[in-house]
Amino acid sequence: MSWSDRRTFLLLPLLAACGFTPAYGPAGGGGVLQGRIATAEPRDKASFDLVARLEERLGTPQAPLYRLDYTIRTRPMGVGITPEGAVTRYTLTGVADWRLVEAATGVERLSGRAESFTSYSTTGSTVAALAAEEDAQVRLMRILADQIVTRLTADARRLTGIAP
Repeated sequence: MSWSDRRTFLLLPLLAACGFTPAYGPAGGGGVLQGRIATAEPRDKASFDLVARLEERLGTPQAPLYRLDYTIRTRPMGVGITPEGAVTRYTLTGVADWRLVEAATGVERLSGRAESFTSYSTTGSTVAALAAEEDAQVRLMRILADQIVTRLTADARRLTGIAP
């Protein structure tokens, strides 16, 4: 048995003793949200990309108990500038403010903010620069969606009434 295998083997009882439960394990709460969260309709490309990733991670809503409302703000900022003043690299920052409400009552159960950034280069052809910009936006929306899902999964047991 290698040293890294021994450490993993010795760590498992400690995690179990402290109440650690895998979110998608038999006693975890992550699975109970699958197909239970409907997202607000996308209004633009950024929100379409965000919703696509949320549904990829949370499943398509079958019998939604909750509605996820969100607002997205993005801002490109030139960070690579040539001596002639041409911008060659951008950082795209993004913020997604979100709130989870009960579908039946409209009562807010959870809210938060996801923030991150990506970068892209504008060197090369115009088509390449536009493709890089679009790719950066898709990556940013995936990052923000993953942050939202992580928070929802962490609080799933409390949201659904499963005892901790």
